[in-house]
Amino acid sequence: MTPREAFAELSRGGRLVDIRPAAQRAAGGEIPGSVVVERNHLEWRLDPECGARLPWVTGYEHRIIVFCMDGYTSSLAAAALQDLGLSGATDVIGGFRAWTAAGLPWAPATERTAELAPGAAPAAPA
Repeated sequence: MTPREAFAELSRGGRLVDIRPAAQRAAGGEIPGSVVVERNHLEWRLDPECGARLPWVTGYEHRIIVFCMDGYTSSLAAAALQDLGLSGATDVIGGFRAWTAAGLPWAPATERTAELAPGAAPAAPA
């Protein structure tokens, strides 16, 4: 989905998942309210049947919207989540770069730990 479609989906309960490595987040910034789950942890942290899943992953009905830097890795990640049964999984076309180019909310990187539970949804763009 486009960055603007993804942003709108957040108000309907979608979960934005940042799969970029720490170095990319540190250099480029982040999207407030997104959940950080680096790509190599994605399937076992978002699989509702896995004992190592994130606490908020309680079923297969979640609307998971993954993003990477440019939208390539996230396309493969969304397909992997769909293979797990998360049929609502999708990704942001163009990734973080397209999100920021669209003028959507982002912030300089913080020192947050990967796999945090999501906070409030990002504020609407000005």
